[in-house]
Amino acid sequence: MKKNFKSIYRAALSFVLLTFASQCFAQSSIESDSKISSFQYMKKLNSVFDFVQMNYVDDLDPKLLYEGALKGMLEAIGDPYTLYLDSDYMRDLGDTTNGSFGGVGLTISKPTENKADKPAYVEVSSPIEDSPGAKAGIQSGDFIVAIDGKPTPEMSMNEVLTNLRGEVGSPVNVTILRGANMKFEIKLVRALIEVPTVKDGMIEGTKIGYMRLIQFTPETPKRVQEAIDGFKAAGYTSLIIDLRDNPGGLITSAVEVGDKFIDAGPIVSTKSRLILENHQFTASKEKTVVSGMPIVVLINHGSASASEILSGALKDNHLAYLVGERTYGKGSVQQVVPLREDNGIKLTIARYYTPSDTNIDKIGIPPDLEILNIEKFTKEQEELYVKMFESEAITKIVDANPNMKEADISAAAEKLAKDYPFDLRLLRRLVRVQLQRHQPSPLYDMDYDLQLKEAIKILQKGEFSALLEKTKTLKQLQDEAETNGTVAVK
Repeated sequence: MKKNFKSIYRAALSFVLLTFASQCFAQSSIESDSKISSFQYMKKLNSVFDFVQMNYVDDLDPKLLYEGALKGMLEAIGDPYTLYLDSDYMRDLGDTTNGSFGGVGLTISKPTENKADKPAYVEVSSPIEDSPGAKAGIQSGDFIVAIDGKPTPEMSMNEVLTNLRGEVGSPVNVTILRGANMKFEIKLVRALIEVPTVKDGMIEGTKIGYMRLIQFTPETPKRVQEAIDGFKAAGYTSLIIDLRDNPGGLITSAVEVGDKFIDAGPIVSTKSRLILENHQFTASKEKTVVSGMPIVVLINHGSASASEILSGALKDNHLAYLVGERTYGKGSVQQVVPLREDNGIKLTIARYYTPSDTNIDKIGIPPDLEILNIEKFTKEQEELYVKMFESEAITKIVDANPNMKEADISAAAEKLAKDYPFDLRLLRRLVRVQLQRHQPSPLYDMDYDLQLKEAIKILQKGEFSALLEKTKTLKQLQDEAETNGTVAVK
């Protein structure tokens, strides 16, 4: 009898499950998925939500199912910039917007899909100036493959941020992958991160103004104006705008900065399937910088979003010559939508277009002159580079003499080269980076920075107008690339 009862129970349960399944999904067997309305999908989702909550072996918090459904729905889109924001993320986002937060000072991105041949490592878009990450020598393009020994491919972006951020003064170990094979561990000490916006000064011994835009915040246009006023007082005759490792920020801030150089026409436009999100930001007639001012813009892989808006606007208007490396390629606009319980979603709502009506998403902006700061390593050199990090050879030298001058740095590099025969310029740079753990970063590093040196050389040649006339708009470059079948996609 007991055996009979079990059989009847199993049959009844199977019947209930089959009935539930047929009710939920019968419609898809009658008509194709493309004909199922959004309302019908929502009914199915509600049915599954209720069924799981009522029938799972343990009691479930409905918030757990709700957050999981939101995460899964947004990740299914496959857009790394569209994601669910939990309460911690929303708080951190507010801190970042206000200009300060606790952490290691790295702007990062992460693919939504984790594949065996392409793990979803955390990519460093750019280190924030004077932060623990920057002072440790982490570079744009580096990958964080583990945090405190936990692999990052399996983590969500929220989990990555939770693991990187923590109490000020507490340590966190990150495993860095640089290039194809250089993998090493770096210990970071979390700090209060204050997001700077502009650093500026005259290039020593010249009439060239140098302005590094670190991030586009509400304060950036004001700081840029102050820098330009200082350059005018110093009698500047040309300008370098450094957008390297600038991850972007506010589109309105980039527009206001661009308006100081452009006197007519569009600076950037946004296009969406929502009419309200279609905007064209146009220059006013009150520009700050005189017409004909020779301007070089420095860009690299860490230049993204709003920094691409500015560099693209200056390029398309034939106002600046771009030097460095291809930019990151983030040509989309996101909106943060708060939800009721201190959480929210971030959704891509539009794409932006440069003045020549070009979108650079996943393509980036190519420089007019490509200059690489670091030469590519051989496999043997990569192994030696990792060995140098693991030995803490540079750390030991700097700890023994934290007040090193340039002559000491050169001597230290020559000593290092006996065991690690790299270019002395690179070794001097690595010693300086280690020194910066104990002191503020300099405005520029003329010894190491080949891109900056080339920018100065271009401005001092006196042939800038002729050089600028040969440049092409982004639309012309993309049309040529499509014709030749060589469009660069990241």
